[in-house]
Amino acid sequence: MKKRTKRKIEEPVVTAVTFDKNQVKMTILDVPDRPGVAGKIFGALAKENINIDMIIQSAARGRKNDISFTISYNDLKKAVEVLEEVSKELNAGGVVYEDNMAKVSIIGVGMKSHPGVAAKMFETLGKENINIEMISTSEIKVSCIIKKEHLELAVRSLHEAFNLSKKVRI
Repeated sequence: MKKRTKRKIEEPVVTAVTFDKNQVKMTILDVPDRPGVAGKIFGALAKENINIDMIIQSAARGRKNDISFTISYNDLKKAVEVLEEVSKELNAGGVVYEDNMAKVSIIGVGMKSHPGVAAKMFETLGKENINIEMISTSEIKVSCIIKKEHLELAVRSLHEAFNLSKKVRI
């Protein structure tokens, strides 16, 4: 008797490209590399109801590092006030930000079992000469912070690369 094998239905790896034009990348420079510092920074922002999206902490150099993260453009003024105060308290190197940023993401539940999805996203953006400022991943999403001026090209290119709908409105 022949053994029947279940036929696996292949699900699309990436099912959507999403974006947010309302991003600001903030960085606190030369933050002391010691326990509790990140809690102090993000606790101060939380007290002001400022939501944080992506966070990147650089490798320490000389017992200091940079911490970059994204916030909504609507929170920029208050975030700068809060972070300048925290920066002084920590004896950090100051606060810088870029307010012309956008987030583009690819989403799909099949991503976690398909190697190379993130690489394909990064290669697609690279072919269009779009620099990636920050990257965040989860089991179902890869997000990149890019300059806002490249958002439309990024979304269209990713739709094409992952064979999604041709009709894109930004």
